[in-house]
Amino acid sequence: MTNRLFDASVGPAALPEADVRGPWPYLWWLVRIRPWPLVLSAVLGTVWMVPLALIPLVIGRAIDKVGEGGGEAGLYLWSLGALALGIVQALAGAGLIQAAVAAEAHALSHTHRVLMRHVVRLGATLRGKARSGDVVASAAADVESIGNAFEVVGRTVGAVFAAVLVAVALTATSPVLGLAVLIGVPVAVLGIGPLLRPLQERDEAQREQMGIATSQAGDIVAGLRILRGIGGEAGFAERFRRTSQEVRHAGESAGRMEAWLQAAGVFLPGLVTVGIVWFGARLALQGTITAGELVAFYGASAFLTLPVSTATEAAETLSLAKVAAGRVCALLRLTPETTQPVQPEPLPPGPLSLADAHTGITAEAGRLTVVVIPADRTGHLADRLTRPGHSGDGAPAVLLGGVPLDRVDLAELRSRVLRSGPADTLFSGTVREELTAETARSPQELDRALFTADAADVVEALPAGLDTRLDEGGRALSGGQRQRLVLARALLAAPDVLVLEDPTSSVDAHTEARVVERVAAARAGRTTIVFSDSPLWRGVADREVRLGPDPAPGSPDRSAGVPS
Repeated sequence: MTNRLFDASVGPAALPEADVRGPWPYLWWLVRIRPWPLVLSAVLGTVWMVPLALIPLVIGRAIDKVGEGGGEAGLYLWSLGALALGIVQALAGAGLIQAAVAAEAHALSHTHRVLMRHVVRLGATLRGKARSGDVVASAAADVESIGNAFEVVGRTVGAVFAAVLVAVALTATSPVLGLAVLIGVPVAVLGIGPLLRPLQERDEAQREQMGIATSQAGDIVAGLRILRGIGGEAGFAERFRRTSQEVRHAGESAGRMEAWLQAAGVFLPGLVTVGIVWFGARLALQGTITAGELVAFYGASAFLTLPVSTATEAAETLSLAKVAAGRVCALLRLTPETTQPVQPEPLPPGPLSLADAHTGITAEAGRLTVVVIPADRTGHLADRLTRPGHSGDGAPAVLLGGVPLDRVDLAELRSRVLRSGPADTLFSGTVREELTAETARSPQELDRALFTADAADVVEALPAGLDTRLDEGGRALSGGQRQRLVLARALLAAPDVLVLEDPTSSVDAHTEARVVERVAAARAGRTTIVFSDSPLWRGVADREVRLGPDPAPGSPDRSAGVPS
């Protein structure tokens, strides 16, 4: 077995698009893109299970040899055969574990990667289309359920093959008993079937409740400071308590059905074993079969509980995997609002202008433009100016450097245009990592960005300065501190076009005055658009544009862009 066979990684370019038509097509896609671990697991599972099926037959034959007067030589020969089967089983079992883990790792790794790749594609679209709890549950519990299904495949294939082998061997010895096995074992497996649908439905209900609870927990943690400020802790705690109880009830319901499934997996094959042993004993008393054959029939019947229990486990695991794959497919079917143009046009080098004939906004290349607009319209207009696909039906396209925004290559657009606003996120990590976004920046550049955003004192107040680790969202920071660090990060990126949404709304007037003056100086020669009605920003603007609450052509509240 080579490392290449068990390597679960595939380069991003080599990873094909997933089949998201449904849970079964998705699971089959995972098999198709890397079948060898699963095939090897099935082969080794068969080699591991078959010796278990043959050992009772070998022991029964040894007993008959002794009874026939074969002496110790025959006993030793058949005993060595049983020993050889045990050795083969042990070796195959060791290989089966590796192959099963490789198959599981393949399913886990590739599902994780397609999920993360798609989440990156969705970007900000994800926030409005899926609950955070569903995304977390898909990346954790659902991925694990899919991996478990791949792990059990090898043992299941081996169990089916071994059960058929035992049935054939018993039929050759006693057609009646063999027929009883051929009928009894499938009936025992089919008897489990009616329990699978209710189990799947209850698993889906539990998964839904878990997603809701995870989302609520994330919301509570993210807004804990606000909750404490308004005295809402008790209300949210009670709400989460009710939700967690619903999760518990759903889990108990699924657990009861799972218990019935496990009980059926023991009871039904037990009935088959008792019936075969009882019938075999009657045949032995009648002299139809030998004592050794009776022992072989008993051992084989006892062995058959293993294939049935394995089939029960596989049915339960596949039921969970189907639910999980359905959730993953639902997430993968979400479409991003921004797509790559078929034939992208390059942007001109140097400073870029930005013009929107629909709203009257014109930002000249290398100039600072301040847009005064009601706060509830800021986000929508910033979307229109910076994100392709937000122009609206029939509206003229936004022009960036004379090129329609929808025709600009996404990678080039993201490298040359940056939007920064109140919805920007501070991820968990050190302050240095947050500001540089893991790109090479000199200490001098970092210091200049902090100075321009008036955030140097924020860093100095932290225990380890730039090496201080922030929690997700920068919850330990005040609103003003967080806003200044976000602004410093945007300035450090040094884009050709920088769009800022109320960048000083959370700071005091003295701090705002310093930030406004420094940003205007630092961004001289590069295009900057600031959405703000602050007199300080309007005072440094090269151009001011005032828009009403509905910036559409013909709106009585709209005034044309007028240079300040």
